[in-house]
Amino acid sequence: MSDTHSATKTEAPDTASAAAGAKPAATPQKDESFFSFLAWLVLGVLILRSFIISPFNIPSESMLPRLLTGDYLFATKWSYGFSKYSLPFSVPIIPGRILASQPERGDVVIFKAPPGNDVDYIKRVIGLPGDEVQMKAGQVWLNGKAVPKVKVADFVVPVSPNTDCGPGFDGTDNGVAVCRYPQFRETLPNGKTYTVLDMGQTPQDDTGVFIVPEGHMFLMGDNRDNSMDSRFPAVEGAGIGIVPQENLVGKAAVMMFSTDGSSEWIKPWTWFTAARWNRIGSVI
Repeated sequence: MSDTHSATKTEAPDTASAAAGAKPAATPQKDESFFSFLAWLVLGVLILRSFIISPFNIPSESMLPRLLTGDYLFATKWSYGFSKYSLPFSVPIIPGRILASQPERGDVVIFKAPPGNDVDYIKRVIGLPGDEVQMKAGQVWLNGKAVPKVKVADFVVPVSPNTDCGPGFDGTDNGVAVCRYPQFRETLPNGKTYTVLDMGQTPQDDTGVFIVPEGHMFLMGDNRDNSMDSRFPAVEGAGIGIVPQENLVGKAAVMMFSTDGSSEWIKPWTWFTAARWNRIGSVI
């Protein structure tokens, strides 16, 4: 029945055909139900992203070799408690930090970097409150003891739009252009082990002693010669200094997706060829 015909019948409700065949006007309940569903959906997403799990992407190479530019990961939001930085746009409705727990050395954490506190960073926890941290000739010293650092096989990654060899070395591997980086395995006192990159002597390979204050943490990137971390003073867009634990956003947990950056929207098949399938689902 057309809209015009329906309107005509509505104007003459006393006819037999109107009584028998006219459809009642749509009630507002359906619209209200839709908007109610939409509101609950938005609320559910906000709760999920604020308190349970949230996606993050890796925009730089400061956490090579574990994390590559173009990686997308999930972070658990409950791991260290909650503060305003847990919430979208850092809405200041949580005073201080609630349900707080301290990260462990070796955790890969996401946090808001001071002084601006509006950009997400990702680094590895090296020092906790009371720790003395120092770099000597490219080796981490923690509380007066050298953290074991052992040379392992070079880290090799194919060259792609999401790969910049930077201070690494260009080369080929079975005819494929690659970046090659000297790689070392570190083991912290709690047994946490991971690999780092070290291209050679740089000014940040030798530092004074940093003493981590209460409620703070000393953070470093695994790509030691390409990371503005706690070795550098807190300057917006540069170093982060020693970071307050209140600034924690979450703990990097699992790889959701990874792309080498070679895909094009107008070429759907490249969405699959650009994916780094072997990285998806890996625990961080």
